[in-house]
Amino acid sequence: MAPNDLDKLHPATIAAQAAGMLDDATGGVVPPIHPATTFVRDESYVPAVDGNIYARSHAPNGRMVEKVLAQLEGAAEAMVFPSGMAAVAAVFRALPAGACVLVQSQIYWGTTAWIRDFCTRRGITLVEVEAADTEAFTAACAAHKPALAWVETPSNPWLRIVDISACADAVHRAGGLLVADMTTSTPVLTRALSFGADIAMHSATKGLNGHSDVLAGALSSANADSAFWQAIRTDRDTAGAVLGPFEAWLLLRGMRTLPLRVERMSTNAQKLAEYLRDHPRVDTVLYPGLPDHTGHALACAQMQGGFGPLLSFVVKGGAEAALDAVARLQLFHRATSLGGVESLVEHRHTIEQHTGIPEGLLRLSVGIENADDLIDDLGQALGQ
Repeated sequence: MAPNDLDKLHPATIAAQAAGMLDDATGGVVPPIHPATTFVRDESYVPAVDGNIYARSHAPNGRMVEKVLAQLEGAAEAMVFPSGMAAVAAVFRALPAGACVLVQSQIYWGTTAWIRDFCTRRGITLVEVEAADTEAFTAACAAHKPALAWVETPSNPWLRIVDISACADAVHRAGGLLVADMTTSTPVLTRALSFGADIAMHSATKGLNGHSDVLAGALSSANADSAFWQAIRTDRDTAGAVLGPFEAWLLLRGMRTLPLRVERMSTNAQKLAEYLRDHPRVDTVLYPGLPDHTGHALACAQMQGGFGPLLSFVVKGGAEAALDAVARLQLFHRATSLGGVESLVEHRHTIEQHTGIPEGLLRLSVGIENADDLIDDLGQALGQ
């Protein structure tokens, strides 16, 4: 295979092959762990291997993950961080004081809360808008001329779908950059950069790793030479928001099965959404794979091969009925997070009591178990 043909490989091949990386020292088919924090120089005091000097800026295992992720994203470059929130923070710390940012409303509450606090402390103007409403987002870009716009699609926990191309066009016309949080869909389902986003963000803790045993974050850029991307890199390297070698190695191992896991989780979530849609004790199901979802047509255009593992539904009877059902679940673990191989359930109103979350809303992260078993569990919990 010619070198240029590597760009034509499918995601499943890139991931399973770890982008072609082997253990060169032993011939092992598994990339090795490199725990060293510092690296030798030759007699002329030139770094001996790959320019490696110190692990805060030159981490071999982190680079391995970045190579695979960049290929999966179709990105010029990628960077990994010790958490998803560390990746969020790195983006916003690259903004100048006094800048204006446009942020999608009703996204992951942890992101919103941190951004609000950071913008207040740094004197950054924050405008929140429902980005799934393309007209409202476009108008906000024209009115406020943001240096940066932040969107999340599908959004957590509302499962709203944002038109990435339209949002990118709007913010670019205003002279700004678009960052898209693609944690829920992963690059297997949506490559945000191909739709015009400047940077794609992931809480790699979730679907990228997929095993609920690594805390990590990631950014991918369409332009590795941009001043903004270089500012993020400098901030990461000097401030020390780097991923440790063992965590990076675990993340890479998890990513090797990413396409398989996403395919299975998406198929399962679709079946569960269809089951819940017809259940007499369910008021509303929020899942972009359902034809009656307001963003279904857009999701079909942007998401290839499924609609992801995350779905929310509202139980009739409010918080009491929802919590009663959660208490009876046997296969769904009552825990926060998403994207792991095991299915999770979360009563979001308990976490976000003041954000307009319906009291009866339950958020499911659907795993890779047998879908019929998961449906049976939901059925006995809700009451047939």
